[in-house]
Amino acid sequence: MASSSRGQWASKFGFIMAAAGSAVGLGNIWRFPYLTGENGGAAFVLVYICCVVLVGAPMLINEIALGRLTGKNPVGAFQATGARGFWVALGGFLPLMVTFVVLSYYSTIAGWTVGYIITSLFSIQTSFPDFIATPEYVIPLSAFVILATTIIVLGGVSGGIEKATKIMMPLLFVLLIIVIARSVTLPGAGKGVEYYLIPDFSKINGTVILKALTQAFFSLGVGWGMMITYGSYLPKNQNIVTASLWIGAMDTSIALLAGLMVFPAVYAFNLSPAEGPTLVFNVLANIFQKMPFGNIAGALFFLLLFLAAITSTISMLEAPSAYFMDTKKWSRKKAAWSVAIVAFVFGIPSALSSGGVSIFSDMSLQLFGVEKRGFLDIMDYVFGTLFMMVVVLATCVYSGWIFKTHRLVDEIELGAPGFKRKTILGIAPYQIWLFAIRIVCPIIIGLVILNMFGVVGTSS
Repeated sequence: MASSSRGQWASKFGFIMAAAGSAVGLGNIWRFPYLTGENGGAAFVLVYICCVVLVGAPMLINEIALGRLTGKNPVGAFQATGARGFWVALGGFLPLMVTFVVLSYYSTIAGWTVGYIITSLFSIQTSFPDFIATPEYVIPLSAFVILATTIIVLGGVSGGIEKATKIMMPLLFVLLIIVIARSVTLPGAGKGVEYYLIPDFSKINGTVILKALTQAFFSLGVGWGMMITYGSYLPKNQNIVTASLWIGAMDTSIALLAGLMVFPAVYAFNLSPAEGPTLVFNVLANIFQKMPFGNIAGALFFLLLFLAAITSTISMLEAPSAYFMDTKKWSRKKAAWSVAIVAFVFGIPSALSSGGVSIFSDMSLQLFGVEKRGFLDIMDYVFGTLFMMVVVLATCVYSGWIFKTHRLVDEIELGAPGFKRKTILGIAPYQIWLFAIRIVCPIIIGLVILNMFGVVGTSS
């Protein structure tokens, strides 16, 4: 059980806001729309929702339960449940490494959103490639994101993280609705709504399914150690099942709303939805400049992106900081500042990899038939995608087959008294969860990894 020195969530609402904030990030508002645009619109959306239900929700329950059972960070959680060597490395240390590296380059992307708030608000004409290739812009903005994140984490679990996310998450929803209202009322926006909401089932293929699966993991934040850490601060009387479902529902809702914000505007200006990663920062920024009151709408949109990003960087900093607080007995101040400073320094090559410095922008990596160019893209592929999937698989196999699973079931039942009770047709909720963790999730995750190796489908 989490000790008082580590901190504890003050309320169920606060935990859900913090955990949902951890899951909600640029993956929802930046990555999800462009993947949807590249993979058939509504067809991709439908597959994505299925992936969240079948795989995402069971994994969320699993990681939160593991954290609360042990009251420790990912390394401590695996050690406390009897894991040694191989399993501690894959399930404990690797997710902390993933989270740290992702924080280092994620802060760069989050910094872009801060820059675009300013350029949008004051109608400053800027080229996205030129902007991200200017070290004088991107490095200070990245430092600002790290600093803002650290200040919040220094406030502690309830006094910092919970208070901040209880404000930022509702504000994020409000901003989404405002920008959506502006987008869907543009002339010609109806075609974008149709593209986004009416599926063409012929667009569904193996590649679309596998990309939707990968996005579901990326978006929900499983496999990064963050949910285990947040779960370790959760009181025993809280319902893990309903909390996980709320987190998954909020995360998915924001992703779906993001698409409803993006595609009507894209179609209103007769642009292609398949613009890839530049869809938000380049295409949409130009669209806002052409709108009546577009500077206000653009500033609100990029403020929205910033809020989504910062709620994620908070958990990315908290997870490795918790390790040093638990294991090394460091103070929160020492742990948070140490991780933050090292992450910022490690992230400088990512900030310079979009044209700022040729050694970082020109470097390339070929792995499993996939070529990635630039330090940021390489880090994202290796740590934010490949290693993340390895962690998800390891955690799933460990919880389902290695660890005494009945202890996790008992932990979940503490706040969810009906979890072990028989329901219709003699099937209890815990049996459905076990089947998902032991069979469904490993198979699906394995297929995603094989896809990355080029064995199944088409790697990307």
